[in-house]
Amino acid sequence: MKLAKNIAIALTAVAGLAGAAMGAGAAKYPMQMEWSFEGPTGTFDRASAQRGWQVYKQVCSSCHSLKYFNFRNLADLGYEDEMIKAWAAEYTVVDGVDDAGDPKERPGLPQDVFPSPFPNPEAAAASNGGAVPPDLSLMTKARHDGANYVFSLMTGYEEAPADHPMPAGKSYNPYFKGGNISMAPPLAEGIIEYEDGTAATTEQMAKDVVNFLMYVAEPKLEARHHMGLNVMLYLIVLVFVLYFSMKKIWKPVKEGKNFYKK
Repeated sequence: MKLAKNIAIALTAVAGLAGAAMGAGAAKYPMQMEWSFEGPTGTFDRASAQRGWQVYKQVCSSCHSLKYFNFRNLADLGYEDEMIKAWAAEYTVVDGVDDAGDPKERPGLPQDVFPSPFPNPEAAAASNGGAVPPDLSLMTKARHDGANYVFSLMTGYEEAPADHPMPAGKSYNPYFKGGNISMAPPLAEGIIEYEDGTAATTEQMAKDVVNFLMYVAEPKLEARHHMGLNVMLYLIVLVFVLYFSMKKIWKPVKEGKNFYKK
């Protein structure tokens, strides 16, 4: 009885601390999803990543940049060079200044990075309720449990609790620290039409854009996994070779033979 009472007290304390943490602005722990890229043999789901590129292009790119990702990197997702050139050309890129000191603009090229939708941080903040939309290039790696965090954030919008203060222009998302987020819910069922016919539910779009952003953040993940497996295989073979070599070398010693005896 005493043990049960102590356990009950401990659980109550934990619940109280969790409630206090949420009240102090701590974010809800992300939902735990299964991803194809996880683990030492993980690979990218390219069909999902391609759909994620479509979501980014049609939804996310209006506010978020990918300043560390080049258009040409889309080739590894299975896109042809002509398609990539056409997509790049849809964007305007600043390339130096003219004789008057004004920025020179040109259509994007495959070697360019994705340009920001805003000319400067001040313009970005003015268009988004005072908050600058973060660059998404490394989002899934920069955040703790990044893939699950992004998925949870994009699907976790809900009505704020009655006792939760909501500033004007903010939305409530328990997965965001403090709960009040400047970004309105970015996804809604059917807002895009997938080229491959997949149903564009909120969860599906969130999953797809996470797959795409994971590729953006770590495009060499598969090569790294492949190299790691090759290294492990090499080390295993080397261990066996060394083991049997040493057995052969030390066998005469164990049998009491004298190499120096004439």
